[in-house]
Amino acid sequence: MTSKNNPGHYFEDFHLGQELRHATPRTITTGDVSLYTALYGPRFAVQSSAEFARAIGFRDAPVDDLLVFHMVFGKTVPDVSLNAVANLGYAGGVFGVPVYAGDTVATVSKVIGLKENSNGKTGVVYVNSVGRNQHGEMVVDYNRWVMVHKKNPDAPAPEPCLPDLPSVVQPDALNVPVGLDLAGYDCDLAGSPHFWDDYAVGEKIDHVDGMTIEEAEHQLATRLYQNTAKVHFDQVNANRGRFGKRLIYGGHVMSLARALSFNGLGNAFKILAINAGSHANPAFAGNTVFAWSEILDKFAIPGRDDVGAMRVRLVAMRDRAAADFALRDDAGKYDSAVLLDFDHIILIPKRP
Repeated sequence: MTSKNNPGHYFEDFHLGQELRHATPRTITTGDVSLYTALYGPRFAVQSSAEFARAIGFRDAPVDDLLVFHMVFGKTVPDVSLNAVANLGYAGGVFGVPVYAGDTVATVSKVIGLKENSNGKTGVVYVNSVGRNQHGEMVVDYNRWVMVHKKNPDAPAPEPCLPDLPSVVQPDALNVPVGLDLAGYDCDLAGSPHFWDDYAVGEKIDHVDGMTIEEAEHQLATRLYQNTAKVHFDQVNANRGRFGKRLIYGGHVMSLARALSFNGLGNAFKILAINAGSHANPAFAGNTVFAWSEILDKFAIPGRDDVGAMRVRLVAMRDRAAADFALRDDAGKYDSAVLLDFDHIILIPKRP
């Protein structure tokens, strides 16, 4: 039988500096936005109300930053992680111009690091992925690393090369939307009375609510992003794996945790950057996700007295309400309840 299909890249197929121009560009529609809302229930006013968004300087309600991220990420999967064991982490991510319904995003990735694992059966691939809109403007630029199977265990290992990735995105690299003016920001309509001024470095916020992962919802979400990774869809393939069941896409947990964070961070209407992210443990259908945040830092936006930035650690856990406990043991291994450890920078209005 002849084959004209795409088997995806295995670890030995990658080389340092390799550029991957991903198919297919994706026009984001109001239908995508509605489905994203149905899947996760985010309530941030800027993304929910065109009138609210226009009142503070957007031309319309912008698409949720994580929906943009997932759409850009999904383009990379057939070339980067179709044969993945797991997506491992993120660093140095920045969001660019706002995306609106009707915009088209396309993605290009570059291999920036490679390291074969000691078992000789898998390796870690580091890529920088950049999503741009139809005008060539950057919408998101981020780095991630993913563990990928080798097709031939006897294939020679590449010279290890680990990229030098930043631990924190610097303030001068942040992109505040042009024309933003929060002088008339209405906290009553936004649903939260808490401004940038009201949060303290070191403060921890329990987001209280839990949300159970449903298999059908996860399948819909992952198909929405055109993420084709076998570990999420193919039970026959999963039967041969360590867990014997399909893994939940890590970005699904990310969006659930971000939506839950509204209860406590309701005015944190935009993500500016992703400093670091770790999918600490795999998630499965039936897990209930809870979340809490810690304020790691606060800093002013140069030339702005209406808005500030906060560095926030967002932690998602399975089947366990937020509580003070050791996230890692003495050896540095995450507690099995931890699903996501996400260090990001958000934009939030200052008190008038």
